[in-house]
Amino acid sequence: MNFKTIEESFNYWNQRTIGEIEERSQQIVIEVDTNPDADIEVLNIEVQGLTDAKANLEDKRSQFKANLQESFNPITGTHNTDNKGDNTNMNNTDIFATEEYRTAFYKDLLNKPLEETEQRALETAEQATHAEKRLDGFNTVTTNAQVIPTLTLNEVVRKARTQGGLLAEARGFNIPSNLKIPVGTPLTVAEWHTEGAEVAGEKTTPTSVEFKGYELIKIFSMSASAKKMSIQAFESYVTDELVSSVMEAIEQSLVNGTGVGQGEGLESIEFSEVNGNLVELSSAPSYTDFTKALGLLKRGYSKNAKFAMNNATLYSLVYGVVDNNNRPIFNPDARNADVGTILGKVIVIDDNIADNEIYLGDFSSYLGYNMPNGIALEVSTQSSFNKGLIDYRALAIADTQVILPEAFVKLATVGE
Repeated sequence: MNFKTIEESFNYWNQRTIGEIEERSQQIVIEVDTNPDADIEVLNIEVQGLTDAKANLEDKRSQFKANLQESFNPITGTHNTDNKGDNTNMNNTDIFATEEYRTAFYKDLLNKPLEETEQRALETAEQATHAEKRLDGFNTVTTNAQVIPTLTLNEVVRKARTQGGLLAEARGFNIPSNLKIPVGTPLTVAEWHTEGAEVAGEKTTPTSVEFKGYELIKIFSMSASAKKMSIQAFESYVTDELVSSVMEAIEQSLVNGTGVGQGEGLESIEFSEVNGNLVELSSAPSYTDFTKALGLLKRGYSKNAKFAMNNATLYSLVYGVVDNNNRPIFNPDARNADVGTILGKVIVIDDNIADNEIYLGDFSSYLGYNMPNGIALEVSTQSSFNKGLIDYRALAIADTQVILPEAFVKLATVGE
């Protein structure tokens, strides 16, 4: 067969197998060596088509293997090639995100019998836990500690953040402890340039954040009859407990953390008039106190800046402040279900902040918390045996950090 173009040869051989292509390539080599009348130009066209077709088929085969690997179900040990219906969980190679592990996790805590796939999910999760060394940082006291399912952890974080406060504003991380990562800082804008004039380079000052590995522990007890609860009811209970304990501790640390044996919070910043990051308020603050605070906030941080205070401070200290035209600086925002704004800056209410103290800064970029290994739960039926209770112990490795102190300014009454 003679091909007039490489495309014609490619289209023909692309429908054949790789074995046929290799066999034909060998025939062409023999023909060129043994037949002095061989049409070299035509054979070259065919050789190029063979080469392109073989490469295309090999790419398809590699892609097929990759897709097959992605569809591998670690629970059943089989490949799921049926794309009908919702197979999101079955195709997910993250064992902690599968529905089977979620069900097995709660059944195991409730001491309920497991199905075969659920048992395999627990075993696979245990292997993954050891491989990823997720529990190495936890001081577990039993051998049955399990990492809570990804779906539950996401719900815990989501629910905590929807309750407002600085936890909803702070930047969430999921990185290994004691690992420094760079964080971008604002730069000045470009300058108009006169041709031939020298342009001075701007020296950037890089900053980084390093989260430590502090352990949070919460023990909560339930009646032994809890094993009669449904999985959905028990998961809801666990979620509420984790929100009100672990996540609340993280939120408190974002404000009051000392950095000694615990996370670091806004209170760890050295605020003073000498440092240029403190505005001292009288018992009756004025409009200029707030404009001064905005003026102290360094360049680049004002765009995303917000005011943070507790509810009492808002209504007892700020509510009556007016500008030079006798207009209130506090503007309620009932339309968007937000608290409101002060001089155009959104207000965040967090009751972990002390009375008569107000923070102004870019919380979403330069105040952060880290939970590298999620939350682990372990159960004990012996610790409260004589009370007829079952104890559940939640453990989390976490930290909070002020990433860049210069991104914050404080307003506080004299003597605070």
